[in-house]
Amino acid sequence: MDASMFRAWIHEAARSVTENADHLTRLDSAVGDADHGINMRRGLQAAVVMLDETNPSTPGAVLAAVGRALISKTGGASGPLYGTGFRQAARTLGDEPDVSAAQLGAGLAAALTGIQRIGAALEGDKTMIDALSPAVTAYQAVIDTGGDLANATRAASDAAVRGLKQTADMQARKGRASYLGARTIGHEDPGAASTVLILSALATVCSAGERRAEGHQ
Repeated sequence: MDASMFRAWIHEAARSVTENADHLTRLDSAVGDADHGINMRRGLQAAVVMLDETNPSTPGAVLAAVGRALISKTGGASGPLYGTGFRQAARTLGDEPDVSAAQLGAGLAAALTGIQRIGAALEGDKTMIDALSPAVTAYQAVIDTGGDLANATRAASDAAVRGLKQTADMQARKGRASYLGARTIGHEDPGAASTVLILSALATVCSAGERRAEGHQ
């Protein structure tokens, strides 16, 4: 994956989050401030603008720019959490002009670690971690058994979807939602839902890249 694929990922993520912003906000209205969709749309659209203006030349630089945009433009807890995740992934990727599937996996794992460090959430707490953590595990399992980037990102996306669905049965133990106690049961977590959209965007871009590569053979 080069910088253009990473930029395509963020463009696709912004498109998907914008398209689903109302749904994210509806989820958040049940357990939070009813602003998650609005905040994530604003943050990712700002990230796209920053990428278009600065045209970073490496995957790490792309993710670092996204992290900065999310921290500065996204309201609520989402900005610091997602921003930290992207910046930690950027730090792991370094200045390489191209990154392998294994390197991307290390970046995703670093993002998870960074988000957990500042959010102090574990699986089962009804947060974005319930989608991201199984996604990172699923991605790595595919890579460890010789799978390619398209299959690994699709496995990560599918695992995130399963994690999201499981949050409906959980009681929130972190953030503002935790104050609602048992009333959060029966509702999917909005942070997990936006994580699904971002990881699904990654899988879409990687699958498209694989098809283009096969067409050139």
